Amino acid sequence: MAALRVTSFFKYAILLGLAVVFLSPVYVIVVTSLKPLDEVSLSTMWALPSSIDFSSYSQAFAELAPNVMNSFYLVIPATILSALLGAMNGYVLSKWKFKGADILFTLMLFGMFIPYQSILIPLIQFLRSIELYNSIAGLILTHVVYGLPITTLMFRNFYANIPDTMIEAAKIDGASFLGIFRRIMIPLSITGFVVVAIWQFTNIWNEFLFAVTITNSDSQPVMVALQNLSGSQIVQWNVQMAGALLAAMPTLLVYIILGKYFVRGLLAGSVKG
Repeated sequence: MAALRVTSFFKYAILLGLAVVFLSPVYVIVVTSLKPLDEVSLSTMWALPSSIDFSSYSQAFAELAPNVMNSFYLVIPATILSALLGAMNGYVLSKWKFKGADILFTLMLFGMFIPYQSILIPLIQFLRSIELYNSIAGLILTHVVYGLPITTLMFRNFYANIPDTMIEAAKIDGASFLGIFRRIMIPLSITGFVVVAIWQFTNIWNEFLFAVTITNSDSQPVMVALQNLSGSQIVQWNVQMAGALLAAMPTLLVYIILGKYFVRGLLAGSVKG
């Protein structure tokens, strides 16, 4: 009994230590964002502010607000489209298999491992040819196409657990291809949509490389604008930290609101039977 208590003590002590290490950057960000600029320095980065100052938040919000809206204009349609197309692909590849379906699925999965940098030049040339370069629409198209492999994988694994007899019964009742998808598959895969939505929302919101190369200053998302907060002469670290917190708030809220469905949705598509 005593040995078990000692083991539990060390286990929780290790977990507590790891939590402190993990949360220490968050502490520095929050503390720095609440300090006036003259109190920000490497020697005092761990110290609490002498007085709480929210001016850095108002300045960061004023500079980031237009780009935050650009991010919402980007993330919401890109997430919805990639989720719907991924669900359709997963539906076809799991329940309406055709000759070569497994080969096509394998080739799609290779898309997850293609580095962004390797396709930047042909991507920009393609977007210019269809007149979507320097636009949010072009960025939406990029993220939808690049997100299809992972969304297809998630939905294919999820739909593989749905009994084929249910699909056969719907066919006997006269349901069409799209009718089965709309009336049976989508209602049964709400948790799958939540998982994909969280995954895509987070990835697209935090993505930087496509955003900085495909869009100009008028349509750049918030992550590019956050990098521009550094300035050219003096780095206002308190404003940058406040901007980082403001930019991270939407993804944090998504995880707080929908986080309990995330693991549930992942497990729903992980084991068949």
